[in-house]
Amino acid sequence: MSDKDLQETQPVPPSGEKLQKVLARIGVGSRRDVEAWISQGRIKVNGVDATLGQRVDLHDAISVDGRLIKREEAAETVRRVIMYNKPDGEICTRDDPEGRPTVFDRLPRPKEGRWINIGRLDINTTGLLMFTTDGELANRLMHPSYEMDREYAVRVRGEVDEDMIARLKAGVVLEDGPARFTDIQEAPGGEGFNHWYHCVVMEGRNREVRRLWESQGLVVSRLKRVRFGPVFLNSDLPMGRWREMSQQEVDILAAEVGLTPVAMPALNHKTKDKLERLQRKSTRPLGRGERVRTLRPAHEGAAATERPARQPREEAPRKEGGRGRSTVAERPSEMNKRGKPAPKRPGSTRNKPRP
Repeated sequence: MSDKDLQETQPVPPSGEKLQKVLARIGVGSRRDVEAWISQGRIKVNGVDATLGQRVDLHDAISVDGRLIKREEAAETVRRVIMYNKPDGEICTRDDPEGRPTVFDRLPRPKEGRWINIGRLDINTTGLLMFTTDGELANRLMHPSYEMDREYAVRVRGEVDEDMIARLKAGVVLEDGPARFTDIQEAPGGEGFNHWYHCVVMEGRNREVRRLWESQGLVVSRLKRVRFGPVFLNSDLPMGRWREMSQQEVDILAAEVGLTPVAMPALNHKTKDKLERLQRKSTRPLGRGERVRTLRPAHEGAAATERPARQPREEAPRKEGGRGRSTVAERPSEMNKRGKPAPKRPGSTRNKPRP
């Protein structure tokens, strides 16, 4: 058979990129969001309903909910990341038909793209949330194959013994399959039947931490996320406030999931000054006159009301990367089981026991 015949028999690789990857990269939404919108018939390509796995190129017209998406494939991805200290009572969706407050209400509006949440927390869980304008970064940080561990400070009510801890670390079967903590360490604080622990999970399944403790007959009375991968929630970020990561912090985070650095967008003087003012305001604790919008328990159909932010009587024990501005820990030279530098962060659950 001649070389020409061999070339003719070889399959031609598909052209273009998958639709969900293209829209995620330019910040329209995460891959998971885009796949859901495709299934719901909200996305069209050249006027026809899109299909899962469909590939597109520069010549294809893409619209979401009838709005044409403008894209410059030659331009670099805009990669910004902000941290947010989520209060109790906020939900992690952009719009809520019940009118409940969302985590997007307090965030600054990006000039390009939109904020995509990296994971979620349920309405009663507080602590670290991250948002980015780069859909590919969000997708990789959430994907199980990259094994981004999540650390929580949890207060449980009830007797906890060594056998129970061993079961939770070995794994228990929940309604949606096996689950386990990769590490559990007792933390200071609590009294009587209330005890604080720091625990680590490798997935972002719905209410997984609560369900694991509840499987042992315990009640979770407080739950706060204090770390996501190499990113710590520092004590200088008050509840209900956000902070944008520096270029160095974003680059470290992107390197964790195999992405090359992307320069942050250049800002003119007016835009930069406005962003700095917003940033300074967001680092201040909530004042007496400021309110966190929450829903009071009421009968069905009651309207949303505002009340002062609830200040917990007992704060979660802190386990952070220090009080400095940097919140992302760099990797040392050792290699871990995944063939990438192993984390050795201050107080990391994977390297040394807590005091």
